[in-house]
Amino acid sequence: MNRNENRKTIRTFAIASFLNDLGSDIIYPIWPLFVTSVLHANMAVLGFIDGLGDAIVSISQAASGYFSDKIRKRKIFIWSGYCFGSISRIGYALSTVWQHLIPFRILDRAGKIRSAPRDAIIADISTKENRGRNFGLLRTMDNLGAVAGILICIFFVELLGYRTLFMLAAIPSAIGAALIFFIIKERKAEQLKIFKGLSFKDLDKNFLLFLVHYQRKKSRAAKNF
Repeated sequence: MNRNENRKTIRTFAIASFLNDLGSDIIYPIWPLFVTSVLHANMAVLGFIDGLGDAIVSISQAASGYFSDKIRKRKIFIWSGYCFGSISRIGYALSTVWQHLIPFRILDRAGKIRSAPRDAIIADISTKENRGRNFGLLRTMDNLGAVAGILICIFFVELLGYRTLFMLAAIPSAIGAALIFFIIKERKAEQLKIFKGLSFKDLDKNFLLFLVHYQRKKSRAAKNF
């Protein structure tokens, strides 16, 4: 990829990230109220659904990172992840009992399969000079999307109601998925940088000195305690 193509890729990821967090955080402030007040679940059920979602996040991120390296494909995990988020919010809006939320919550949090492959692409096309700027832009757009989503929720929840707001929240992620699908170009397999793991050869003397110093600090802290 040339420099202009790389910039377009970074901008596309940033916009898609903003849109997805916008949709996600439209429902974030009202999620507990929707589960407990509208679908009449108790707090234990709410904790179970959210805990299950957190577990799926960890599993999906690890799995997508591994399999994207294995099959040498990244793009499919990214746009699929955004699609999962969009579909799940429609599912939330259509749910009539709390049990319906479980498969959609799993689908929603499985949308995190996008994270590791997306970060890998950004790392691949970044240089030492702009790597921090590229990742910083992505995180900035994440946070801006979250703030905008919360503000939309605050201003429109009483006007639109829970279910309409959930439907509205599905739109930004769908747009983000379309941007990734149509704009981002998959790199050729031979151009991908695959992490081959760590070995003791990769640990220079500075890292070993850090470990020794850290261990000494822990020992002193234990003695003082």
